[in-house]
Amino acid sequence: MKILIVEDEPKTSAYLQRGLSEQGYSVDLATDGVSGLHLAIEIDYDVIVLDVMLPGLDGLSVLRELRLRKQTPVIMLTARDRIDDRVLGLQAGADDYLVKPFSFLELIARLQALTRRGRQAAVSQLRIGDLEIDLFARKAWRAGQRLDLTAKEFALLAALARRQGEIMSKTVIAELVWDVNFDSDANVVEVAVRRLRGKLDDPFKQKLLHTIRGMGYVLEVREPQERSA
Repeated sequence: MKILIVEDEPKTSAYLQRGLSEQGYSVDLATDGVSGLHLAIEIDYDVIVLDVMLPGLDGLSVLRELRLRKQTPVIMLTARDRIDDRVLGLQAGADDYLVKPFSFLELIARLQALTRRGRQAAVSQLRIGDLEIDLFARKAWRAGQRLDLTAKEFALLAALARRQGEIMSKTVIAELVWDVNFDSDANVVEVAVRRLRGKLDDPFKQKLLHTIRGMGYVLEVREPQERSA
């Protein structure tokens, strides 16, 4: 899941970015309304977390401009616990509202509910051979055995599974699983793939995660005579 946070308060923005990243989400951050609106229009996010009080362009103005172009789900944040503020936000096109201070677990639950609602027609479960993935519950099984994956490992598996059979470069994986500014020359992707493979493939005879030298990685079922490059 790719999320945009538009929040100018340093402690809050850092807290949200760190917490959501640790949950396996790819997170972009904007600290003012103008840059937030630009990112929201130019990039397709699954959800936008938008503060009301922002420099340059306030959150309600950002939302109104965004709704002229896109229907990306938006959760509004505000420090003002006033009913009329929330009504204005919902009238401007907000999908949900949270009043500061809020529970991080509640934010996660609302993010998941919004993406679930927004993707009713999308596939929530994937199957590749004996591998089963529940994208909403963030769980995976092989041959009926639950895989004990970290948040990042699941995010990596989900990214590969959504494009099963397609060779994905390190750069593409980095953008989907980490963020667009990630240094794909580092060995973080290789390390993450190795750790995922240890749980996904090593305990099982049939291998699903294959390395294509000089190109990237692919998740697919192969015939016995086929081998990774």
